[in-house]
Amino acid sequence: MITLTTPLNDKDLDQLHAKDFILFTGELYTARDAAHQRLVKDIAAGTPPFDLNGAVIYYVGPSPTPPHLKFGSAGPTTSSRMDVYTPTLLNHGVKAIIGKGYRSSEVLEAFSDHHAVYLLAIGGSGAYLGQCVQSSEVIAYEDLGPESIKKLVVKDLPLIAWI
Repeated sequence: MITLTTPLNDKDLDQLHAKDFILFTGELYTARDAAHQRLVKDIAAGTPPFDLNGAVIYYVGPSPTPPHLKFGSAGPTTSSRMDVYTPTLLNHGVKAIIGKGYRSSEVLEAFSDHHAVYLLAIGGSGAYLGQCVQSSEVIAYEDLGPESIKKLVVKDLPLIAWI
């Protein structure tokens, strides 16, 4: 089991191989389809809502948080829907993306070109993954509700390296 902690750097990523099991701890940002559309526009305008350099993005739209928990279910969403946006994010410094499912050959090449990694979260385990969230804060696009961008702090989020 490999432990990764933010901020990520190239040395951290150099140790990874496909199918490695990872426990991830640190900050990450949530984003799905609607948030990605706005994020790419904000990047083009020079006003991204958070520092993309070394950032980790998790493709998740969390469910409402029950009163007795810190966070709701946090299962990954299908990554291929964000393929159109991914090269732009990687080009602007994002180092890791967490999701589920296959990526296009163009996106896989972009990960390689930008020395970034794609990490898989286990689909169907959202309730468990939500328990790894230590804190959550909406940082952009609050009007999108569950699809807003949130800064999460996670502890021991289980992942698998894809590339």
